[in-house]
Amino acid sequence: MNPSDNMALNMPAPATSNPAHERLPDELTDRELVEQCQRGRLDVYEHLVHRYRQRIFALAFSMLRHEQDAADVAQETFVRAWQNLGKFRSESSVYTWLYRITTNLCIDRARRRDRRPEVALTDDAPEPVAATPGPAAEAQHRELGRQIDAALAELSPEHRAVIQLREFEGLDYAEIAQAVGCNIGTVMSRLFYARKHLQKILKETI
Repeated sequence: MNPSDNMALNMPAPATSNPAHERLPDELTDRELVEQCQRGRLDVYEHLVHRYRQRIFALAFSMLRHEQDAADVAQETFVRAWQNLGKFRSESSVYTWLYRITTNLCIDRARRRDRRPEVALTDDAPEPVAATPGPAAEAQHRELGRQIDAALAELSPEHRAVIQLREFEGLDYAEIAQAVGCNIGTVMSRLFYARKHLQKILKETI
């Protein structure tokens, strides 16, 4: 054997960057997590759920105005997402894909209701107005929050969805269109109607 051959055998392998499956799940991008999940990694999927569960619950709550219904929809969203991971395509983001599932589930549930849902806020439920210090200001803030909740409850689930995604989640029109499954023109029309309706209701109550 040539001495140089023996030297080559004893040399350490060159350093390479760690592939996605050797990195911690928290270090992976959304799409890398999905790629791992598509290989059947349920343990990795739990990290994807953790990453988005609060946002998904907030969206469901804003549309349904009922805490338990929102929690049920959030759970069902992630079950549906796991079952349909093979259908996910990289043309859309994981974020808007999950939101689209949530929105569809909320609309279906709201349509099945026999009556308008009552506002069901708790101290832990998300409120659309930032807290204000001081007892009097806090009471005023809570009352304003209830009035906004009541005004949102007057909207259809479809209109509440676009308001939530635009005003509270900061999505652009194209992302909202993907999330709710309609074109940009429809998104703009729903937003216009929803804003005008909220302005009218709040003007009469505040």
